[in-house]
Amino acid sequence: MPFDHNDHYHRLLLRRIPPGALTALDVGCGTGRFARRLAARGLRVDAIDASPEAVTAAGTAPGITFRVADVTRVELPKGHYDVITCLASLHHVPFSTVTALRAALAPGGVLLVLGCHPERTPADWAVSLTAVPVNAAARLAVAAADRLRGRSPEAVRAPVRPPTTPLPQIRAESAHLLPGSRLRRLLFWRYLLVFRNDTGG
Repeated sequence: MPFDHNDHYHRLLLRRIPPGALTALDVGCGTGRFARRLAARGLRVDAIDASPEAVTAAGTAPGITFRVADVTRVELPKGHYDVITCLASLHHVPFSTVTALRAALAPGGVLLVLGCHPERTPADWAVSLTAVPVNAAARLAVAAADRLRGRSPEAVRAPVRPPTTPLPQIRAESAHLLPGSRLRRLLFWRYLLVFRNDTGG
Protein backbone atom coordinates (compact mmCIF):
# COMPACT_ATOMS: atom_id res chain seq x y z
CA MET A 1 0.00 0.00 0.00
CA PRO A 2 1.91 3.07 -1.21
CA PHE A 3 -0.31 5.56 0.65
CA ASP A 4 0.34 5.19 4.37
CA HIS A 5 -2.49 6.53 6.54
CA ASN A 6 -0.20 7.05 9.53
CA ASP A 7 2.39 8.99 7.52
CA HIS A 8 -0.42 11.20 6.22
CA TYR A 9 -0.99 12.52 9.75
CA HIS A 10 2.65 13.12 10.74
CA ARG A 11 2.40 16.88 10.28
CA LEU A 12 -0.79 17.01 12.34
CA LEU A 13 1.02 15.32 15.22
CA LEU A 14 4.19 17.38 14.89
CA ARG A 15 2.17 20.60 15.22
CA ARG A 16 1.12 19.47 18.70
CA ILE A 17 4.62 19.05 20.12
CA PRO A 18 5.01 21.43 23.07
CA PRO A 19 7.45 24.33 22.56
CA GLY A 20 10.80 23.54 24.12
CA ALA A 21 10.20 19.78 24.19
CA LEU A 22 13.44 17.81 24.55
CA THR A 23 12.53 14.17 25.17
CA ALA A 24 10.14 11.82 23.39
CA LEU A 25 8.92 8.24 23.57
CA ASP A 26 7.57 6.70 20.37
CA VAL A 27 5.50 3.60 21.23
CA GLY A 28 5.18 1.05 18.45
CA CYS A 29 7.82 2.80 16.38
CA GLY A 30 7.88 0.22 13.58
CA THR A 31 10.70 1.00 11.17
CA GLY A 32 11.20 4.43 12.72
CA ARG A 33 9.71 6.92 10.29
CA PHE A 34 8.02 9.11 12.88
CA ALA A 35 10.84 8.69 15.40
CA ARG A 36 13.17 10.18 12.78
CA ARG A 37 10.83 13.12 12.30
CA LEU A 38 10.84 13.73 16.05
CA ALA A 39 14.64 13.56 16.13
CA ALA A 40 14.80 16.00 13.23
CA ARG A 41 13.01 18.47 15.53
CA GLY A 42 15.87 18.15 18.01
CA LEU A 43 14.22 15.73 20.44
CA ARG A 44 16.03 12.82 22.08
CA VAL A 45 13.84 9.86 21.20
CA ASP A 46 13.34 6.48 22.84
CA ALA A 47 11.64 4.37 20.17
CA ILE A 48 10.22 1.00 21.18
CA ASP A 49 8.41 -1.77 19.36
CA ALA A 50 7.50 -5.34 20.26
CA SER A 51 8.58 -6.56 16.81
CA PRO A 52 12.30 -7.47 16.61
CA GLU A 53 12.05 -7.49 12.82
CA ALA A 54 10.75 -3.92 12.71
CA VAL A 55 13.37 -2.63 15.15
CA THR A 56 16.13 -4.34 13.18
CA ALA A 57 14.86 -2.71 10.00
CA ALA A 58 14.81 0.68 11.77
CA GLY A 59 18.58 0.49 12.11
CA THR A 60 20.22 3.47 13.79
CA ALA A 61 19.73 7.21 13.61
CA PRO A 62 21.22 10.22 15.43
CA GLY A 63 19.26 11.15 18.53
CA ILE A 64 17.22 7.93 18.60
CA THR A 65 17.53 4.81 20.75
CA PHE A 66 15.65 1.96 19.09
CA ARG A 67 14.88 -1.11 21.19
CA VAL A 68 12.62 -4.12 21.29
CA ALA A 69 10.18 -3.71 24.18
CA ASP A 70 6.58 -4.44 25.11
CA VAL A 71 5.10 -1.20 26.47
CA THR A 72 2.84 -3.18 28.82
CA ARG A 73 5.89 -4.77 30.49
CA VAL A 74 8.68 -2.24 30.26
CA GLU A 75 9.27 0.12 33.20
CA LEU A 76 8.98 3.70 31.99
CA PRO A 77 10.70 6.55 33.83
CA LYS A 78 8.19 8.60 35.80
CA GLY A 79 7.62 12.20 34.77
CA HIS A 80 10.32 12.06 32.10
CA TYR A 81 8.99 12.57 28.57
CA ASP A 82 7.87 15.85 27.05
CA VAL A 83 6.14 13.95 24.24
CA ILE A 84 4.79 10.41 24.00
CA THR A 85 3.42 9.22 20.68
CA CYS A 86 1.46 6.12 19.69
CA LEU A 87 0.81 5.80 15.97
CA ALA A 88 -1.64 2.99 15.18
CA SER A 89 -0.21 0.98 18.07
CA LEU A 90 -2.48 1.52 21.07
CA HIS A 91 -5.08 -0.99 19.82
CA HIS A 92 -2.43 -3.72 20.11
CA VAL A 93 -2.49 -3.39 23.92
CA PRO A 94 -5.15 -2.77 26.59
CA PHE A 95 -6.36 0.82 26.48
CA SER A 96 -5.55 1.10 30.17
CA THR A 97 -1.89 1.25 29.10
CA VAL A 98 -2.42 4.99 28.77
CA THR A 99 -2.25 5.18 32.57
CA ALA A 100 1.44 4.19 32.50
CA LEU A 101 2.07 6.56 29.59
CA ARG A 102 0.44 9.40 31.50
CA ALA A 103 2.69 8.71 34.49
CA ALA A 104 5.74 8.90 32.21
CA LEU A 105 4.87 12.41 31.01
CA ALA A 106 6.83 15.34 32.37
CA PRO A 107 4.81 18.31 33.67
CA GLY A 108 3.37 20.00 30.60
CA GLY A 109 4.13 16.93 28.51
CA VAL A 110 1.77 15.73 25.80
CA LEU A 111 0.48 12.27 24.90
CA LEU A 112 -0.45 12.02 21.22
CA VAL A 113 -2.38 8.97 20.06
CA LEU A 114 -3.14 8.41 16.40
CA GLY A 115 -5.49 5.51 16.94
CA CYS A 116 -7.47 3.01 14.88
CA HIS A 117 -11.07 2.03 15.48
CA PRO A 118 -13.55 -0.36 13.83
CA GLU A 119 -16.64 0.76 11.97
CA ARG A 120 -19.57 0.16 14.30
CA THR A 121 -21.83 3.22 14.23
CA PRO A 122 -23.71 5.15 11.51
CA ALA A 123 -21.19 7.97 11.93
CA ASP A 124 -18.35 5.50 11.31
CA TRP A 125 -19.92 4.29 8.09
CA ALA A 126 -20.68 7.81 6.90
CA VAL A 127 -17.04 8.86 7.32
CA SER A 128 -15.88 5.61 5.72
CA LEU A 129 -17.99 6.28 2.62
CA THR A 130 -16.23 9.63 2.31
CA ALA A 131 -12.79 8.14 2.94
CA VAL A 132 -12.92 5.29 0.43
CA PRO A 133 -12.77 7.33 -2.81
CA VAL A 134 -10.27 9.80 -1.30
CA ASN A 135 -8.11 6.89 -0.16
CA ALA A 136 -8.20 5.28 -3.62
CA ALA A 137 -7.20 8.52 -5.32
CA ALA A 138 -4.39 9.14 -2.82
CA ARG A 139 -3.03 5.62 -3.27
CA LEU A 140 -2.90 6.03 -7.04
CA ALA A 141 -1.21 9.42 -6.76
CA VAL A 142 1.41 8.23 -4.28
CA ALA A 143 2.11 5.07 -6.29
CA ALA A 144 2.64 7.12 -9.45
CA ALA A 145 4.95 9.55 -7.65
CA ASP A 146 6.96 6.68 -6.15
CA ARG A 147 7.40 5.10 -9.59
CA LEU A 148 8.66 8.39 -10.99
CA ARG A 149 11.17 8.70 -8.14
CA GLY A 150 12.19 5.05 -8.36
CA ARG A 151 11.03 4.31 -4.82
CA SER A 152 9.78 0.93 -3.68
CA PRO A 153 7.57 -0.01 -0.70
CA GLU A 154 9.23 -0.93 2.58
CA ALA A 155 10.19 -4.60 2.72
CA VAL A 156 9.41 -4.75 6.45
CA ARG A 157 6.17 -3.57 7.97
CA ALA A 158 5.09 -3.76 11.58
CA PRO A 159 2.63 -6.53 12.52
CA VAL A 160 -0.98 -5.52 11.91
CA ARG A 161 -3.86 -6.29 14.27
CA PRO A 162 -7.39 -5.14 13.46
CA PRO A 163 -8.87 -2.74 16.04
CA THR A 164 -11.76 -4.05 18.12
CA THR A 165 -12.71 -1.17 20.44
CA PRO A 166 -15.36 1.17 18.98
CA LEU A 167 -14.85 4.91 19.09
CA PRO A 168 -17.60 5.64 21.67
CA GLN A 169 -15.89 3.25 24.11
CA ILE A 170 -12.49 4.80 23.41
CA ARG A 171 -14.01 8.22 24.06
CA ALA A 172 -15.49 7.06 27.39
CA GLU A 173 -12.29 5.35 28.56
CA SER A 174 -10.09 8.29 27.63
CA ALA A 175 -12.38 10.66 29.54
CA HIS A 176 -11.99 8.44 32.60
CA LEU A 177 -8.27 7.61 32.39
CA LEU A 178 -7.06 10.88 30.81
CA PRO A 179 -9.22 13.66 32.28
CA GLY A 180 -9.18 16.74 30.11
CA SER A 181 -8.04 14.86 27.00
CA ARG A 182 -9.45 15.75 23.60
CA LEU A 183 -10.47 13.16 21.02
CA ARG A 184 -11.64 13.75 17.48
CA ARG A 185 -12.45 11.53 14.56
CA LEU A 186 -10.20 11.74 11.51
CA LEU A 187 -10.56 10.54 7.95
CA PHE A 188 -8.93 7.24 6.94
CA TRP A 189 -10.24 5.23 9.90
CA ARG A 190 -8.24 7.06 12.52
CA TYR A 191 -8.81 9.24 15.57
CA LEU A 192 -6.56 11.76 17.31
CA LEU A 193 -6.34 11.73 21.10
CA VAL A 194 -4.42 14.54 22.79
CA PHE A 195 -3.70 14.68 26.52
CA ARG A 196 -1.61 17.36 28.21
CA ASN A 197 -0.18 16.68 31.66
CA ASP A 198 -1.09 20.00 33.22
CA THR A 199 -1.31 18.49 36.70
CA GLY A 200 2.39 17.57 36.85
CA GLY A 201 1.72 13.91 37.58
